[in-house]
Amino acid sequence: MEVTDVGNREEGRVWHRKPGPGKGLLVTLVRSDQQSRTVRFLHVAFGTTGDSFLAGDHRGNIYMVDVGRNRFRLVQRTGQACTALAFNLRRSTEFLVALADYTIKCFDKDTKQMVSWMRGHEGAVSFISVHSSGRSAISTSSDTAQLWDLDTFQRKRKLSVRQSVGIQRVFFLPLSNTILSCFSDDSIFAWESDTLSCQYQLPVPDSGPKISYRAFAVTPDGKSLVAGGRSNLIHLWCLDSQKLVRVIQMPTQVRAVRQLEFLPDTFDRGASQTLGVLSQDGVMRFIDVQTCKLLFHLGSPDIAISTAAVSPNGRHMAAVMDNGSINVYSIHSLTQEFHKLPSTQVAVVSEDEDDRELSKPKVRVRSDLVEKSAKRSGRQSQAKIPTGFPVEDKENQQAAGLSKKRLVSLLEAFGEYPAKYRMFLWRSLLCLPENYTAYSSLTEKGPHSAFLALHNKYPIKSHKLQRCLQRVLSALAHWAAVFGEVDYLPLVAFPFVKLFQNNPLLCFEMLATVIGGAVNWCQHWFEYFPNPPLNILAMVENVLAHHDRKLLQHLVSCGVTSQVYAWPLLETLFSEVLTRDEWLRLFDSVFSNHPAFLLMACVAYVTCCRQLLLKSTQKRDFEYFFRHRNTMDMRNMIKEAYRIMDSTPADIHPKNMLSDFTPLTRGQYPVFNHYPEFLVEYQRRKREEMQLIEMRHLCEREELAGPRAHFMQRKAEEEAFYTQEMLQEAEERRRAQEEERLAADQDLDVRRTELEAQRRRLEQKKKKKHLLMEQERLDREVEHEVATAMERSAGEKNDTDL
Repeated sequence: MEVTDVGNREEGRVWHRKPGPGKGLLVTLVRSDQQSRTVRFLHVAFGTTGDSFLAGDHRGNIYMVDVGRNRFRLVQRTGQACTALAFNLRRSTEFLVALADYTIKCFDKDTKQMVSWMRGHEGAVSFISVHSSGRSAISTSSDTAQLWDLDTFQRKRKLSVRQSVGIQRVFFLPLSNTILSCFSDDSIFAWESDTLSCQYQLPVPDSGPKISYRAFAVTPDGKSLVAGGRSNLIHLWCLDSQKLVRVIQMPTQVRAVRQLEFLPDTFDRGASQTLGVLSQDGVMRFIDVQTCKLLFHLGSPDIAISTAAVSPNGRHMAAVMDNGSINVYSIHSLTQEFHKLPSTQVAVVSEDEDDRELSKPKVRVRSDLVEKSAKRSGRQSQAKIPTGFPVEDKENQQAAGLSKKRLVSLLEAFGEYPAKYRMFLWRSLLCLPENYTAYSSLTEKGPHSAFLALHNKYPIKSHKLQRCLQRVLSALAHWAAVFGEVDYLPLVAFPFVKLFQNNPLLCFEMLATVIGGAVNWCQHWFEYFPNPPLNILAMVENVLAHHDRKLLQHLVSCGVTSQVYAWPLLETLFSEVLTRDEWLRLFDSVFSNHPAFLLMACVAYVTCCRQLLLKSTQKRDFEYFFRHRNTMDMRNMIKEAYRIMDSTPADIHPKNMLSDFTPLTRGQYPVFNHYPEFLVEYQRRKREEMQLIEMRHLCEREELAGPRAHFMQRKAEEEAFYTQEMLQEAEERRRAQEEERLAADQDLDVRRTELEAQRRRLEQKKKKKHLLMEQERLDREVEHEVATAMERSAGEKNDTDL
């Protein structure tokens, strides 16, 4: 077997060495990111040719895998996980993807462009059926089914049902214009696709267990329909005669059917006889519907199959495994050795008692288990299961050799159960009945009024986990009224919800067994409601006094009561002080022992921390200590709990004061009324009164919202009007100021011009005066020079005369 890691590559080879002939498993496709973490594949869908298929992972990446050409290619990044795929449209390059935001998108695999975006669903789309022409499609969610025109991508019709009846599957029949709709009440109707007129209703057996159909398959010729659900029975109808022709009982390992797929055969003209049945254990068994022979199987409980798709040409099958990988099988290699046997009317697939291996089945055929009943008014004749038909519910039976005594011995040897099988072993130890009908009747009542605002008091980052917690708490409150008033119930339920968030039924029954049972681990807890269970805390204190009186005296001297050191551990079931692994190891022992072991574990936790507790003296330190995680050797604590369980005297031993474990009853959950009903009823009325007052205030606010909105609108309009007037006045003032400024500037320019002219006149006058003065000075100098010259000449003349 070759394993191909797609990684972050956008294209590459599916396998590097071509698988040899006769190999059933061709290749295993896995995807890991840059941190070497596995990216899980969720869905696969084959195209019309059957040689290529689409695969979508939980990060929104869509890959096209071409087995014939040995290539894979990344064709789209949607950014969110897909819930359904369809790859058989009229335009072969286009495909449909249903996303987690309840929308459907159409992409082109060659151009990688989005072609259309279809909205309208209010829930996750679980299935997309495309008509054989490729021009129409039907998308199915839990509350509605919608018919789309794939040429215009417009919604043509919408099928809605009553809230109490959900839709399981709506799909086209091959080679016809008939639509089959299957509802949660096991009714199956056929409709004409153009007019949506009802053609017929398929008969369902009146007697026998309720199967609750979940899986459907139609032969390629569109003449036969099979359906299965929460049972090991499979019903086969002939659509031509509209009759139930066969009831097939699968082996005892099959307790619920998750998926059905016919294997197309080239030579049978579409009347396929080989049916693949995927059961709850992750094994897909292939049987011949005529001979009821178990031909072969794929997968195992260790390597389980999550979902599978078969190519239209019957050459390949792609299976998405529980670990997130995809196994690609060659159907020819798997089926080449089988020979078909003569058909029988009705048969039961069973196994020999001496050989229960899947690889060596021995089939016992019974043809006397179906008899036709007389025609009833308004209904056609149906197949009836007689009283000799083994109709008991097989889903909850424990495996052979899985006894509590043997499990306890394994737990004592290894200290914990294997993580891989822990949930299964817990279900077996608690004998969970899996009452689907009873649980559905509780969930159909909707969210309980006490938990409508749960997200405000207990906010959780994961919206899925928040919804699951609200759903489980609401079911508990609908079952027993006291659980709607217990303020610490979310703390008790949260670790179980986190473990079983993908299976709310098991989560509910686990909690109902632990805290709801009158004789289980939380027995006598609600007798002093709304106060803590003083009787239970007194048992813990008595046991602690016997095993560590010095520590108890220290706690008493510090003012620390059992409501401080014991009740925080019990009301959270140790989830606040232990890590996930430590909590799981502890409850391996809790579920394997008497309910008193939980109290012994509480005492063991206190005694194992005695050194730290003896050093503390402040009450707030003790309160913090028992609400937060501390360093703890889990192995020593569990060993100490067993020692206290064995060495506690009988007169104070809680085991003699508490009843032994009693599982839930099958069919209906028992009545739980071990609490003061008048107090619960009083609190319920007070809460409802507060809710009514709040609702009244909300209604008054809504009533005042209209006039207030009108007033605010008028006020806004008036403010806008006044603002506009103020703006206009400001603009006028600005313009006036601008004009004044311009006028002042003009006056200033005139004044400046006048001053400049005056300055020039003064300068000219000053210059003229200066010239006159200069001329006078020159005249004086000339006169002085003349006078001087005359005196000199006169003196010279006198000298000459002498």
